[in-house]
Amino acid sequence: MTGRDAPLRVGLIGAGGIAASHLDAWQALGAECVISSRTRPAALAAQFDVGIADDADALIERVDIVGILAPTPTHPDLALRAIARKRHVVCEKPLAVSAVEARRIADAADAAGVRLFPAHVVRYFAAYRRIQQQVAAGAIGALQSLRLSRSGAGPATAWFYDEGAGGGLIRDLLIHDIDQALWLAGPVTSVAARQDPQSVDGRFSPPVSAIVELTHANGATTRIDGGWLGAGTPFRTTIEVSGTEGTLAHDSAAGGGETAVAGPDPSAEPDAGYLPPQTEDHPYRTQIADFAEAIRTGRPARVTPADGITAVAVVDAAYASIAAGGAAVPV
Repeated sequence: MTGRDAPLRVGLIGAGGIAASHLDAWQALGAECVISSRTRPAALAAQFDVGIADDADALIERVDIVGILAPTPTHPDLALRAIARKRHVVCEKPLAVSAVEARRIADAADAAGVRLFPAHVVRYFAAYRRIQQQVAAGAIGALQSLRLSRSGAGPATAWFYDEGAGGGLIRDLLIHDIDQALWLAGPVTSVAARQDPQSVDGRFSPPVSAIVELTHANGATTRIDGGWLGAGTPFRTTIEVSGTEGTLAHDSAAGGGETAVAGPDPSAEPDAGYLPPQTEDHPYRTQIADFAEAIRTGRPARVTPADGITAVAVVDAAYASIAAGGAAVPV
């Protein structure tokens, strides 16, 4: 491990569309970065002037912090290999395909005395953070209902459309809004979900949409709508939170402090189009800065391993509900 004042040594496993945002965020902190991917991503390495490790194990040996950006089914194996070598882990959402696997990762990190950070980046978007702060301060009274939506062009890579391989609209996209609902309204007692079209043998094709309805322990309800739609569909999110004394809302299409700005260019990656644009509040930089400071000081980060596990547990219940014809499933 490096000394307290030495630059952070960070290794990123995976070179898909999200990798540029993570590299930009770590380099903004002065970190020394290296990447590893089966695709040997020379263009990405050249863009950020970073080295390419021969494989994941070689990368883990060179760094203090491992960022896991590879497809979801690989998360447990990669995380456990990094944790076994006493490396801190930043893992893109979802932590794993199931809550059981997500808890296994978290338990291993706890036993090893290293930090695990689920990368639920929407908690770091300024507009969503402002809403959370106002709700926590009681600005709209007792929560009654939440409405969230998230949609855009679907990814190009086939595994995203294979639920058996760890993909899926709810697991990969709507988990962001599930996490927001948990952050704002607390624990969920039941989930009801529908998807159109439903998958056949775990597979589906875009366009696809889904509705996820949550009942919270405090009596509040959440409805989440989302979809992977046709090519060229602009990425858009909305949130409306209603309480006994008022309503808070945000629509990404209306701006409000989240105007798209120039950022890392992942355009060479086939799945870049389904990602939200870089914004002037730099949520990926804010997220990574929070994780780095949590490692430095030992304090909790804004998103915890327990948050990551709970979000996956709600996703598990959503898919169980779809399999049960949309019936409510307990969490």
